[in-house]
Amino acid sequence: MNAHDERGSTMTGVDPNRLDDQQLMKELETIHRTRHDTLLYGSNDALRAHNERMAQLEGEYLRRNPSRPVAPGRTREGARERGAADSATPTASGT
Repeated sequence: MNAHDERGSTMTGVDPNRLDDQQLMKELETIHRTRHDTLLYGSNDALRAHNERMAQLEGEYLRRNPSRPVAPGRTREGARERGAADSATPTASGT
C-alpha cells in the first residue's frame, strides 16, 4: 500500500495526524497557496479533493492548537468596531 493512499477513502496525502507540526504547516501553506487556481481552473473532482484535504489539514491544526491566538480584528466584534471607526472617519470634501 502506498503511504499516500488510505483504504476506503478518497484522501490523498499522508493522514494529517501522522504529520509533525512542521510538516503540517508546510502542507497547510501549500494547500492555501494552490486554492485559488484549483477553484478557478480545477475539475469538479479536483476541487472536491482539495476541499476534503484542506478540511482535514485545518481540522488537525485546530485540534493541535485549540488556544491559538486570535487577532481582535478577526472577530465579529472587532469587525463591528472597525466598521464604526471607518464610518466615523471624516472625509475631505471638495477635493
